[in-house]
Amino acid sequence: MIEVSNLTKYYGGRRALGPVSFEIDKGETVGFLGLNGAGKTTALRILACDLRPTAGAVKVAGIDALAEPHEVRKRIGFLPESPPLYMEMPVAEYIDFACDLRGVHAGERKQKIGAALALTDLIGVAGQAIGTLSHGYRQRVGVAQAIVHRPALVILDEPTRGLDPRQIVEMRKLIHELKDKHTVLLSSHVLSEVSQTCDRLLVLGGGQILGTGTETELAATMEPTFAIELTVGIPTDRRDRPAAEQLTAALAELAVTLSAVPAEHDHTLTVTVTSKRDLRAAVSRAVVGAGLDLLRLDAATLGLENTFLRMVAPTTPAKDN
Repeated sequence: MIEVSNLTKYYGGRRALGPVSFEIDKGETVGFLGLNGAGKTTALRILACDLRPTAGAVKVAGIDALAEPHEVRKRIGFLPESPPLYMEMPVAEYIDFACDLRGVHAGERKQKIGAALALTDLIGVAGQAIGTLSHGYRQRVGVAQAIVHRPALVILDEPTRGLDPRQIVEMRKLIHELKDKHTVLLSSHVLSEVSQTCDRLLVLGGGQILGTGTETELAATMEPTFAIELTVGIPTDRRDRPAAEQLTAALAELAVTLSAVPAEHDHTLTVTVTSKRDLRAAVSRAVVGAGLDLLRLDAATLGLENTFLRMVAPTTPAKDN
């Protein structure tokens, strides 16, 4: 579906992306991950024919995106980070306007507009001006304009940005529905959303690809890390010092890393401790030996966030434009 070879973008003398090469198969849902300035938006804009690269090649459905961008745009739906919405226009009128831009034939419009409004749950607000809608509904309008012409490829740049938790759940459901009929590329800072909606992840850092694969495959490329979640209590006679300070001192001789330490609650503290090998027994002995109460100690599961942060840690971001 998508073939990218040695794609590079410079802004003046500053490299924002590349060279990067990757392929995406028809029907895949691929998440682009990276810190701010990693190159995600630059890459997606190039794939959407919204920005020309400095060098490299891009093919979408076998068509050269640099030589025939108009042909490629017919096959792409693009939701940029800031959707190009006209606030005074009613929703249905705006989607009809999107049909003009996409070259949708008059005889197909009514059916395609209705289908797009139904999929994005906008039928009930079709006659309302876009400016009267909540941010979540405006994002839905942005998705509707991207899919009304039934493109083979849908590109969503930060589709959940600014949404509240309920709206994020609704957008996740919508993306799952898009997966049934489209190849989908999306970027997001909400790692849990990417993990739950994407078949494969592509991690960018400093304009380079740091890794690609499923969450499990990416974790397997990293040095093994063991995690322990423990809860400690502070005995009455030792409450003259903060719990975090005492726990840190107790584990000082072990090669472990403590997660961000939350505030103490009822003289107890729960933290996650990571290390390069299984140190559950050593941690247990150290906590008890320091006179603290060990209330709970469990092996913990490290998710996508941990893998992502470890992958991007050595990189210096190139700035997105």
